[in-house]
Amino acid sequence: MKRRDFITLLGGAAVGWPLAARAQQADRVRRIGVLMAWGENDPDAKAYLTGFTQGLAELGWTDGRNVRMDIFWAGVNVDRIRMFAKELVDLQPDVILAYSTPVTAALQRETRTIPIVFVIVADPVGDGFVAGLSRPGGNITGFGYAEAAITGKLLELLTEIAPGVKRAAAMFNPDTAAGGGSYYLPAFEAAARSLKVAPIAAPVHNDAEIETVITSLGREPGGGLVQMPDNFMHVHSAPMILLAAQNNVPAIYPWREVATAGGLLSYGPDFGDIFRRAAPYVDHILRGAKPADLPVQLPAKFEMALNTKTAKALGLTVPPSILLRADEVVE
Repeated sequence: MKRRDFITLLGGAAVGWPLAARAQQADRVRRIGVLMAWGENDPDAKAYLTGFTQGLAELGWTDGRNVRMDIFWAGVNVDRIRMFAKELVDLQPDVILAYSTPVTAALQRETRTIPIVFVIVADPVGDGFVAGLSRPGGNITGFGYAEAAITGKLLELLTEIAPGVKRAAAMFNPDTAAGGGSYYLPAFEAAARSLKVAPIAAPVHNDAEIETVITSLGREPGGGLVQMPDNFMHVHSAPMILLAAQNNVPAIYPWREVATAGGLLSYGPDFGDIFRRAAPYVDHILRGAKPADLPVQLPAKFEMALNTKTAKALGLTVPPSILLRADEVVE
């Protein structure tokens, strides 16, 4: 089957569970572990997690009453993620919510038995988390980020709002990006050929390397930047926004909040919706379902955000095609 066959929501997966099993209420407090590749003070991360806990409450699971939640905030440091993964598995929770590819990989190294529901993972099959999207086959299932073609879409949108772009860099951290970057690069390069834009693969590991790439793009007209879906990139968006402005480089991002914070344009899945959709999967598992029987799902909602103030500062005229499609316009 094709990947997009599994975009449908939970209806089909939930119907098959016996009513008696779904109605059965646990007589003990269940334990839910959460490992986030975000900092504890990140307001967006807190909002996403709140959506998840609210979804659980609607399904009858309330922290402090019939469930206990152990939440770990690891940031993007891979060593810290692995340390917290071990600590969390040692607590032997009934199920774990895992945000990001590095988190899911770290948890998989620690356990092949505790059920894991991941969110925002780019290539669960390629990374070996599941055997297939329709039948995960092990202790892991969840919600993917998007198909690899999204980077081609990002570049297309960038050239639509900034038609002067003649060369574009796809920036990613090979330590945290799906397949070390190889998952998204082919679609980006194919789109670049179609759009007659010179593609540049730009692996980075820190803010200094981010600055080097963006400064290089701004040395002459025609440079553009595509931020690859990669949690490291998400966390390091602030210096990217600043450097893109300083060097007059049009940039597009896969996260709405980056555009609202000053980035030019964003397009990508609705993270809040994905976290909310994870709650019924955790509910199914707490009531006896196996991750192996819950198909991996792809995003159901995408959103575009446009920062017209940034567009004006870059000397860009926003085309009606972009303005009309934007879900949020920051002025």
